[in-house]
Amino acid sequence: MKVFITGGTGFVGRGLVELLVSRGCAVTVLTRQARPATDGVRYVAGDPLQLGPWMDEVAGHAAVVNLAGAPIFCRWTEANKAMLRASRITTTHNLVAALARNAGQEVTLLNASAVGYYGLEDYPERHETAPAGHDFLARLARDWEAAARGAEGSGVRVVLCRFGVVLDPAGGALRTMLPAFRLGLGSPLGSGRQWFPWISRVDLLEAFWFLLQHQDIAGPVNCTAPHTPRNREFVRLLGRSLHRPVFLPGVPAWLLRLLLGEAASTITRGQNVVPAVLMRHGFRFRHPTVADFFRQGP
Repeated sequence: MKVFITGGTGFVGRGLVELLVSRGCAVTVLTRQARPATDGVRYVAGDPLQLGPWMDEVAGHAAVVNLAGAPIFCRWTEANKAMLRASRITTTHNLVAALARNAGQEVTLLNASAVGYYGLEDYPERHETAPAGHDFLARLARDWEAAARGAEGSGVRVVLCRFGVVLDPAGGALRTMLPAFRLGLGSPLGSGRQWFPWISRVDLLEAFWFLLQHQDIAGPVNCTAPHTPRNREFVRLLGRSLHRPVFLPGVPAWLLRLLLGEAASTITRGQNVVPAVLMRHGFRFRHPTVADFFRQGP
């Protein structure tokens, strides 16, 4: 299988490239600067925010994985909000335009999205059929997915992969948490009662492979672990895995808002997201609970 990837040099993308190559795929990675090819991987120079010759390179690939998007964890000034939208929505529009040049071919588009789609209301569970929320992240995810669905008009199978927080011992969100916890300074955030939707990087990468193989799956797919803990439970288990106490009171929500502005909502509120589609189709999680994940050691 030939797979074209945007965002292939990021934390998730690097792992996906390695997995695909290990399973016999030929991978093309779109990067802003040219790189020499390696075994199984070819790099194409181009800016996905701009139309250009890179779009011709999409032809001949059985699958496209769109992971492009600027990091969401920043102060949401109007300029940064515009950057977050462009890095996702403009990029996706350009990728869909590239796919339209080869309409009629059997192609799968796995497009990244986020559980932020569901908004920040504290509902018991969120399955893939739940409606979108109304805050900035929800509108961003909704518009991002709408851009990706534009490829359906060209006969492309579109899968919308709604990520939770991606955890891995070697990097990602966990890396920013570990220093404080190793010093015994870890604590809940805000009330600690907010849901913490997450997935291990191993399970996320395997979910991508699973979705590439299962041609009968299309539309939204929650890429989260089956068990969503509260923030307080997650913090307790992280401290236990490091043999460090968690005794400090939660970081006040007002302080987080002072430091981060509107973006503080990403850590003081959350959603209880259920990967109903993956479970219904028989996907087997290596780390269904946070306790399972921490048994390997952070």
